[in-house]
Amino acid sequence: MLARTAPHPPAGSEPYEPANLLDRLSRRSTLEHYYAHMMRRERLLLGRRLGLAGGKVLSIGCGWHPGRHLFPSPSFRLVGVDSDPDRVSGVLAAGRADEAFVGHAGRLELDAGSFEVVLYRLVLHHLAFHGPLEPYLAEAARLLRPAGALVAIEPGLWHPVGLALAAANRAGAATAIHGTPDDIPLSPRRLMQAARAAGLHPELHAVTYLWRRLPPIVQDALAPLDAIGSRPRAAPLGHTLMLIARKAAAGERPSH
Repeated sequence: MLARTAPHPPAGSEPYEPANLLDRLSRRSTLEHYYAHMMRRERLLLGRRLGLAGGKVLSIGCGWHPGRHLFPSPSFRLVGVDSDPDRVSGVLAAGRADEAFVGHAGRLELDAGSFEVVLYRLVLHHLAFHGPLEPYLAEAARLLRPAGALVAIEPGLWHPVGLALAAANRAGAATAIHGTPDDIPLSPRRLMQAARAAGLHPELHAVTYLWRRLPPIVQDALAPLDAIGSRPRAAPLGHTLMLIARKAAAGERPSH
């Protein structure tokens, strides 16, 4: 398997301003409470819908958390790729990935059909700042083995927080309010269309309807709403969405 990138890679994430309004108002304990709930929901949904006992997983834009909570060792071999060399070194040192290398989404020179799963966890909404999503999903489709699946976990546009975030982006206030201009909530329709354009068969779920800035007592009160997150009409309204887009099995016609 090759592990190289093409020359002149695209830009990565935009600079982050830690002294933004929302981070000044949010307690770390509040955020951690939310993250724990979100990870539980991610595991629950994938356990129900993916149906894999093991395999090889590529986590693109892996950051510090490449998805080991979703794909545990030794059943899954987790390969991380990130544009930041420090993050690549960090996930290897922490044992959060079995293999990792420096690379850029959309420019990965890896062998076709190498992975059971390609994971984009909280990455596509940053890439959307630079242009269309279709090239990244087409790359994922190429890298998947027959019957493999793309999994993308991203903030949704149709939730009230997503709508507010999009408004802040349009007003040019994004960095002051939440720290970065490239936090782009994604339309559920856009995610599904991009997956279909890549020849994948998509399904959509709401990971959670909660917001990480809410007090923990409010998060706990609202958490039961997440149980409806796989209903077709309710799923697109989630704060965080999960797209599972499957590649056709060998001999099966691809999705259109």
